[in-house]
Amino acid sequence: MFKFEIQKKLNTKNSLGRAGVIYTPHGQIQTPAFVTVGTKATVKAITPEQLRATGAQVMLANTYHLYLQPGDEIVRDAGGLHKFANWAGPTMTDSGGFQVFSLGVAYGKELSKITKAVDPSFQIPERSTADDGVPRLANIGNDGVSFRSHIDGSLHYITPEKSIEIQHNLGADIIFAFDECTSPTEDLKYQNEALDRTHAWAKRSLEKHKELENEKLVFPPLLTKEGTEGRFLIQEPLSSSPLSKERGKPQFSQALFGIVQGGRDEELRKKSAKILSEMKWTEGPERSEGFDGFGIGGSFAKEDMETAVKWVNEILPEDKPRHLLGIGEPEDLFMGVENGVDLFDCVGPTRIARNGTVFTKNGKINLLNAKFVNLFEPIEKDCGCYSCKNYTCSYLSHLFRAKEMLGATLATIHNLYFITHLVSQMRQSILDDNFEEFKEEFLKGYLK
Repeated sequence: MFKFEIQKKLNTKNSLGRAGVIYTPHGQIQTPAFVTVGTKATVKAITPEQLRATGAQVMLANTYHLYLQPGDEIVRDAGGLHKFANWAGPTMTDSGGFQVFSLGVAYGKELSKITKAVDPSFQIPERSTADDGVPRLANIGNDGVSFRSHIDGSLHYITPEKSIEIQHNLGADIIFAFDECTSPTEDLKYQNEALDRTHAWAKRSLEKHKELENEKLVFPPLLTKEGTEGRFLIQEPLSSSPLSKERGKPQFSQALFGIVQGGRDEELRKKSAKILSEMKWTEGPERSEGFDGFGIGGSFAKEDMETAVKWVNEILPEDKPRHLLGIGEPEDLFMGVENGVDLFDCVGPTRIARNGTVFTKNGKINLLNAKFVNLFEPIEKDCGCYSCKNYTCSYLSHLFRAKEMLGATLATIHNLYFITHLVSQMRQSILDDNFEEFKEEFLKGYLK
């Protein structure tokens, strides 16, 4: 059901890059690939059909947000993410670890994805502030995390087992072990403590995943293979299955990725990669598979990212896919591909689009700038996206100035097309043995 094949390795000296294919129950992923973020089971401002037209192969949804709203059981009862969101391709869900980080030690700081302050009454009383006086919405312990919802202040407790249960309910093709994301500014003592927690949580995530996957083996789904691309279609579970009656969970196998942490410390990063690479479901001779792939997590300082990724990917098993979490700037994508990253996800391309900023081969531009008011040309003349084929910068500038929703839609379509096709071109350049030339030519124009 889940398989990774390497088709060709990058031929440059000391490079870890490769082009491959990930096979999932809902289709293939040609790697390297950019994974579009649909936080709440939707990519903001566009439909699934528009998303597919950009060339997007995969959508990643957010475990924390879907757990709180509408609730993972509602998604489960709808038939899982694919049916609930009307997305036929592969899906992923993160573990919720970054959101815990955002609500905890990073709350109120630039490192957080949640930057808007909420009602102080939502703070956890026993840990409402830390030594630095910064408010907290989450409290991390060795067993799990207690936190208050940023929506209504309700109190919740997430353990590794709970995170895996939620993700099985959501039904993504690829899910992640529960982890603790740390700031690059944390001291070494705390990084060590957090890493030990992450590894303990990873083992517990594996065990819970094994338990839930074994339940599916009792009444396996019926599979059919369609077309030349090898897309598997999951039929409805057998009506006699107790799982279909009592739980209604999607009945295909899900792949579990472990997440490497360790901050900016080389020793900790390498230690984490080694431990997770060797971690198994059981210690005995019986079924002892480990993770199906690996995520590289953490809140990176820009200058540390390349070295941290290389440290990790030199150790992680070559025959399993690697996902760099939360990275989406073009120059960082080139870096990741060179250093053996197969998948990337980031909210950046869609977030900046909603503010009127779009990618071009000559760098980013803001459509609200005065020079675009009378520019009756597409964002890029040779771009194949729907927006560039049909609309001008002048029209998009008008939409943003008039605060019309269509502006965000058209800019989002362009940015996703740009990024997904850029990574696709990187993949092709590996196959064609001209990655270095492509990288140099692109970055010379983009970073000028």
